[in-house]
Amino acid sequence: MSTPEPPPGSPRRPGTGPVSALQNTPNAERYVLEADAMRRRQLRSALLHGSRRTWREHQRSWPAVTVGLLVAAFIVAGIIVYNAVQVTEDNTKKQEQERQAPATSTSAPASPSARP
Repeated sequence: MSTPEPPPGSPRRPGTGPVSALQNTPNAERYVLEADAMRRRQLRSALLHGSRRTWREHQRSWPAVTVGLLVAAFIVAGIIVYNAVQVTEDNTKKQEQERQAPATSTSAPASPSARP
């Protein structure tokens, strides 16, 4: 037969309930601490890794991400160098045109010995 539940507010009898399960176990405190530590590890792992169980599954994607970032950096650097070369070429062309333009305009006036 089962024992009736004590009324609310009355003290619990020793040896009943979930607390009593560990009272007769040697090193009960150690088991409780280990269970708490395991629960904390599981919660931390769930928080950090989401639905995946271990960090090893995430390790596979990091090399691909790193390579992708390096390739993107090289592409951007190449575009910058190409634009710098283009600007330099444009500047040299403008300077050559400025040098040639005054030379053609100075040859148009008559020489000073051609005066009457």
